[in-house]
Amino acid sequence: SVNDRIQSLVDTHPVLLLMKGTKLFPQCRFSTTQILYSFNIEFHTIDVLSDESIRQGVKELSSWPTIPQLYVGGEFIGGSDIMIELYQSGELGELIEKVLADKID
Repeated sequence: SVNDRIQSLVDTHPVLLLMKGTKLFPQCRFSTTQILYSFNIEFHTIDVLSDESIRQGVKELSSWPTIPQLYVGGEFIGGSDIMIELYQSGELGELIEKVLADKID
C-alpha cells in the first residue's frame, strides 16, 4: 500500500523531507531545504508532485494537511512553520544531531 511505501521511506532515511520539487529545484514558497543544508548533513527528499498517491498518502499518515513535511528519526516533526520555529530555537539541530549520532552507535 501507499502507506507502507511511505513508512518504509521514513524508516530508511534518518532525515526525510517530503516536498514539492527537488533539493535542487524546490517549488515551495519557503525553501525548507535551506534549513537542512545549513546543518551540513545528508538528507533525503521525495518530490510529492511526481507521485499523487504519495502526495495524498503522506497527509493521511501524518494527519498533517500541508506539504512540506519533515521526518527525523522516523518521527513526524511538522511543516515549514514548525521547522523554522525549531531551527530558530536550536531544537531542530539538536534533534538531528541526536538521531544521526544514534545511527552511528
